[in-house]
Amino acid sequence: MGINKNLHAAERFRELGLVVFIIIVSIAVQARNKEFLTPVNIGNILTNTAILGILSIGMMMVLLTGGIDLSIGAVIAFSGMVTALTVFAHPGAPPVLLILEGIVIGSAFGLLNGILVARFAILPIIATLGMMNVIRGLTYLVSNGKWVSAYQMSTGFKAIATGKFFGVNNLICIAVLIYIVYYFFISHTRTGRRIYAVGSNPEAAAVIGLPKVRITALTYTLMGALAGLAGVLWVSKYASAQGDTASGYEMNVIAACVLGGVSVSGGRGKVSGLLLGVILFGIINNALPLINVSPFWQQAIQGFVILTAIITNLLIKRNNDRTVLRRRVI
Repeated sequence: MGINKNLHAAERFRELGLVVFIIIVSIAVQARNKEFLTPVNIGNILTNTAILGILSIGMMMVLLTGGIDLSIGAVIAFSGMVTALTVFAHPGAPPVLLILEGIVIGSAFGLLNGILVARFAILPIIATLGMMNVIRGLTYLVSNGKWVSAYQMSTGFKAIATGKFFGVNNLICIAVLIYIVYYFFISHTRTGRRIYAVGSNPEAAAVIGLPKVRITALTYTLMGALAGLAGVLWVSKYASAQGDTASGYEMNVIAACVLGGVSVSGGRGKVSGLLLGVILFGIINNALPLINVSPFWQQAIQGFVILTAIITNLLIKRNNDRTVLRRRVI
């Protein structure tokens, strides 16, 4: 019981540090550019970060099991391209059906990833890297290497991401809804607790009979579903579908998770911390251009922040492990 209290205290301290860092960064940027904390720019930050936030939820589930998914950028491109081609062929297609189409496509690829990792015991980084190349190739095949541009998309489809609900951008509303559902799922259901158990101690999970294969496959399937949804939202937002859409975006998602305190070794991470990590990543992406930082320096600064987060996570994990070891010795 005391060990759990120490772990929770460390997580709360880390989240408090993130909040303080976000406040300091915001004040510093506001001092350089008075437009930063305006309602319009805050809305832009939330809108531009919504898709990242949605994907980070799925990646958190995968990371909690000790896995990783490098194929999500390719899934975004494929589901977005197929949806865009559907809109081009059927301009009057209902937006709900288009969203479901993207989710089903993503779920299928996610389930395939889960089978490769869980059933055939292929290393997650190898399985998903291979799938990334396969899916990218399929994207170019279905599109014949061509783009689908804004004029080929219906107004209703583009309104999925650009429309508003009670004055709030649809992307923000969708992201908030998914966060609420996911928080309940991961924190208040038996399956959610099993996801943590599988990642924190796979051997113990196997001994007590937890369905590790099924749980691991489920996390990859849910990751794929969110990536498929993100593909539809991405193409709707930017009104463009192409073969290299979201290339390398999986690294941004992983970085946001790491910033939020999600352990890449599995078993540790909270929704509240993840949300703070996503917000911080969005603020950095928005703030650096506002204060006229060179694009080359932007990448360097982002890398430094991410590296700092990884080192912080490592130090906290080592401290927690030492605490557990001392309790066992006593």
